[in-house]
Amino acid sequence: MPFPFSRKRLCRAQFMERKAQEPPSPPTMENGTRSCEERPPAAPVATVTEGAARISFPSANEVFYNPVQEFNRDLTCAVITEFARIHLGAKGIQIKVPGEKDLQKIAVDLSDQEEETAGQNENLAPGDQPRTAAVGEICQEGLRVLEGLAASGLRSIRFALEVPGLQSVVANDASARAVELMHRNVELNGVAHLVQPNQADARMLMYQHQKASERFDVIDLDPYGSPAPFLDAAVQAVSDGGLLCVTCTDMAVLAGNSGETCYSKYGAMALKSRACHEMALRIVLHSLDLHANCYQRYIVPLLSISADFYVRVFVRVFTGQAKVKSSASKQALVFQCVGCGAFYLQRLGKASGDPGGRVKFSAACGPPVSPECEHCGQRHQLGGPMWAEPIHDLDFVGQVLEAVTTNPGRFHTSTRIQGVLSVVTEELPDVPLYYTLDQLSSTVHCNTPRLLQLRSALLHAGFRVSLSHACKNAVKTDASPEALWDIMRCWEKECPVKRERLSESSPAFRILAVEPRLKANFNIREDANPSSRQRGLKRFQANPEANWGPRPRARPGGKAASEGLAERRRLLQNKRKEPAEDPAQRAARLKTFPCKRFKEGTCQLGDQCCYSHSPAAPVASGDIPITDCPETTTKLSPEPEAAHGSIPGPGVD
Repeated sequence: MPFPFSRKRLCRAQFMERKAQEPPSPPTMENGTRSCEERPPAAPVATVTEGAARISFPSANEVFYNPVQEFNRDLTCAVITEFARIHLGAKGIQIKVPGEKDLQKIAVDLSDQEEETAGQNENLAPGDQPRTAAVGEICQEGLRVLEGLAASGLRSIRFALEVPGLQSVVANDASARAVELMHRNVELNGVAHLVQPNQADARMLMYQHQKASERFDVIDLDPYGSPAPFLDAAVQAVSDGGLLCVTCTDMAVLAGNSGETCYSKYGAMALKSRACHEMALRIVLHSLDLHANCYQRYIVPLLSISADFYVRVFVRVFTGQAKVKSSASKQALVFQCVGCGAFYLQRLGKASGDPGGRVKFSAACGPPVSPECEHCGQRHQLGGPMWAEPIHDLDFVGQVLEAVTTNPGRFHTSTRIQGVLSVVTEELPDVPLYYTLDQLSSTVHCNTPRLLQLRSALLHAGFRVSLSHACKNAVKTDASPEALWDIMRCWEKECPVKRERLSESSPAFRILAVEPRLKANFNIREDANPSSRQRGLKRFQANPEANWGPRPRARPGGKAASEGLAERRRLLQNKRKEPAEDPAQRAARLKTFPCKRFKEGTCQLGDQCCYSHSPAAPVASGDIPITDCPETTTKLSPEPEAAHGSIPGPGVD
């Protein structure tokens, strides 16, 4: 036994001798990572200027930063500024916004919670000057702001440099590397007196501020993905009448691709529909109100935006047991036809007044639909619950829009903010969800009418109609589905559909089989063209660059995104689709269809024609007859539709 032991010691001695000749390597910790004293060479540092802030962050993907969200940050600064005008105006304090020529009048919110404090302004002596709050200064009675997931700290620093009337800003993040970066950026911008970097779990931090005297006036949550884990703590940590700003980037879940996941996160089933973006907003509002109701609190939406790849909501949170009782009547289920897409709303609760002036709450009666759709005979899907009340406070939105319009140089995305908010002010506030032009026309297989023609027809019929900021071709109207299909039946008479091509069980056949009871007038009306469209505002964002959307999640250790990410995306695109058809199989399939040119005596290809020249060739039922013929079978295009230019191939509608 001693021999193996001696040999082992000899090998170890030789290994240590070779190791001593090598250059020293940084020490490592028990888990295999290098110690904090000696780190690997730091990644290149990039400097970004956005708004009034200038931040530096590693070029490697160590701390998350997304330049696409500049519109989100600009809009948030504008909303918090106007909220500060309301909140401090009730205390007799005016705010000085950079770029505004004169101090505007004190904006007073007339809610029940602030009527008493609003009267304090009347007690000022005639010679007294109102107190003011400027940007970059500490206001002792100002807003206490929390950014729960601050990452690089850019948003918090912009608050300190662009929003007046702040008492403090807590920039929190669970990552030690992010907090270290925030400290550096705070010193770089000279806002250490306002911004306080903090390392903690955002939920635990908000739970520690449940006491009324320690709550935050503004809480901003912009997570990577779903904010669902933070909502319960957020509705408890915001002050009475405070502002809660929430971003959701998990649009695949909210848009109906995974209804069961949406239910587990937000307590509602999302449906796949053309109005999925507005439904996503209403599901988030429902979830916020549901969490707040657990603590005798309720929400009042100020602004709800669907933009790019995310949704963003701004709500105020109040406390009041009486108002909480009416929350059930603000939620609704959605019955949506799987065939024609017609939808109906079913409220969860009903609020009615009695002769004594009291409000009585009871369960609503329903459902509003029969087992089968009365228009196309298909079944209904059930979605929700979702928020069925207005999703915007139009007075507040108008205040933000006016401030941005009169001071356009304040934000880099001012033109887009003006366009989006202008469309928001034109939306019908009491009409949830919408239809789209392509949805209505594709259902009946007819040509798509112009937007102004359909809007004019609805206005001529006595209905209200508007656009939606969530979709470019949206038609938001209080017209019933019966009236909409009557208008589309009248349009089909002007642009007839070949009825012989329609299956008798299709929604188009059943809808067009009924004569319209409403006589539609498609003459263009002047009021059919909304003001934002006439002025040519930038209402809907076009992607300015490739891969415009979410960025990869930040990785511990700063692992940069792979250079072959674009190639990997290209290879994985459409991976779930069926493989391309074999050319031999395609040639055999096309031989089962007769050649129309051969029947007319004009086909000169003979046996080289890819279609059959046999007079008894079988034709599949429901297929479209072939109207053209390619030159040779060797010139087969990759897709069946391309074989005859613009003429669709067999089996294609």
